[in-house]
Amino acid sequence: MTIEHKHILVTGGAGYIGSHAVWALIDAGAHVTVVDNLTTGHRWAVPGQADFFEGDVGDAGFMNDVLSKQGFDGVMHFAGSVVVPESVENPLKYYRNNTVVTRNLLECAVTHAVPYFIFSSTAAVYGVPDVTQVGEDTPKSPINPYGMSKLMSEAMLADVSKAHGLNYAALRYFNVSGADPQGRTGQSTDGATHLIKVACEAALGKRDGISIFGTDYSTQDHTAVRDYIHVSDLVSAHVAALVYLINHPGENLTLNLGYGRGFSVREVLDAVEKVADTSLNIREEGRRAGDPAELVSDVKRLHETLDWQAQNDDLEKIIANALSWEEHLSKRNG
Repeated sequence: MTIEHKHILVTGGAGYIGSHAVWALIDAGAHVTVVDNLTTGHRWAVPGQADFFEGDVGDAGFMNDVLSKQGFDGVMHFAGSVVVPESVENPLKYYRNNTVVTRNLLECAVTHAVPYFIFSSTAAVYGVPDVTQVGEDTPKSPINPYGMSKLMSEAMLADVSKAHGLNYAALRYFNVSGADPQGRTGQSTDGATHLIKVACEAALGKRDGISIFGTDYSTQDHTAVRDYIHVSDLVSAHVAALVYLINHPGENLTLNLGYGRGFSVREVLDAVEKVADTSLNIREEGRRAGDPAELVSDVKRLHETLDWQAQNDDLEKIIANALSWEEHLSKRNG
C-alpha cells in the first residue's frame, strides 16, 4: 500500500522541515493540506499543489474547522519551536508551542477520527547520554525545556493511542541540515541557529562570522559532535513511517532519524570552507545552555523497520545543497 491519493494534513508546512515534507508527500502522490501561522514560515514555501490555511494549530476551533472540510488519512505535525537556548530562557513558550499545541491537535485528530499521526520529536529527549551512540531505549533525561516539551508530547501520544486507537510515529531528529537537491525549498528562517545554515550565510557574506560555542568539550577536537542528516532523507523517512503505519494496523513507532555518525563543529566548518572555497571568520565563545558534548544516533531500528534508504548521506553534499539554497535566497531577496 502507498500514500497515493491519501489526504494528509501538514502543520508547520510553510517552515523548513515541513515544506520539504509537503514536497515529499506531493512527489508520492498524496493530497496535502498545510496549516501554518507564518510566524517563522513563508507562504511562498508552500507548493501551489497544496491547500493552505493560515492559522494557529493551537486554536481548536480553527483546527476543527480545517479537519471538518474533508476526511484526513493522517497528520504530520511539524509546527513548534526548536531553539534550545531560547527554550532555557523562555520555557513557557516551548511548553505552549510544543506541548499544549500538540495536545490540542491530538484532541482534534481524535474528534475527527484521523487514524495516523506522525510527530516531529527530537534527540534532545535523551539529554546527556552515557553512551556514544543513542538508541531509542536509551534513558530519556532532557536537560532543556525544548527536549522536555517534546518528551511530554511523546507521552501524550502513547496515552492517546491506548485510549483512542490513534496510531503514531514519534521520530526523534538528530541535526537536520541541507536543502532540497532540486532547489524547490530550503532553510529560510530569519535568524536561524542551525550550524550549517549559519556557516553558509557567513560564507556568502550574509554574516560577519560564525561562533563556536564551547571549545572545552571532552571530544577529539574539544568542540561539540553532532549527527547531521539531510532534510530530504529525513522527510522521506516520514513518508516511509506513514506507509508503515498504514501497512501495520495497530502498531506505533518510535525511531531515531540520523545517519549514525557524528561530526564536530570544527569538522563541519572545515567542510563549509572547502565547499564554498572561502575562509570563515570563526570566533570561539563559551558553551550555550543546554548543549550536550556529543549526540549521535543508533539507527539500527530505523533500518530494520522502515523501507527507507538514505540518498544524501554525505556531509559535503549536505553543505553544497544548503549553500545553493542560500545563493537562491540572496537572488530572491536581493
